[in-house]
Amino acid sequence: MNVQFNKRDPVYVQVIRHFKEQIATGVLEPGQEIPSRRELANRLKINPNTAQRAYKEMEEAGLIYTERNLPSKITKDEQVLGAVREELIDDAVDTFVHAIRSINVSAEDVLDRVKEKLETDQDTRGYEND
Repeated sequence: MNVQFNKRDPVYVQVIRHFKEQIATGVLEPGQEIPSRRELANRLKINPNTAQRAYKEMEEAGLIYTERNLPSKITKDEQVLGAVREELIDDAVDTFVHAIRSINVSAEDVLDRVKEKLETDQDTRGYEND
């Protein structure tokens, strides 16, 4: 588990985002066990209280669940999993739109270029076009 922390955002927020990205990309699967809070803190070299806060927030959001003294697991709730994916897409689009806005380019040109880039990337990775 490798997370590159930035200095802008709280570490626990970055840990949560890392888990969301791992879920959205299929690295972490529904029902999969995740490291204990202490183990996560050791792996990421963060304060155990920070790991605890990240897990608490993820549990409250329904992203993970813990049964009694068993290891925490990724949710199996399809609605929550879909919302994670949508959130990451929205964040990426917001970042992109903010970056492109100052260039004064039409939405049509931007969409054409995005489609072209997606198709090129899919072709180079061996994916079939949808």
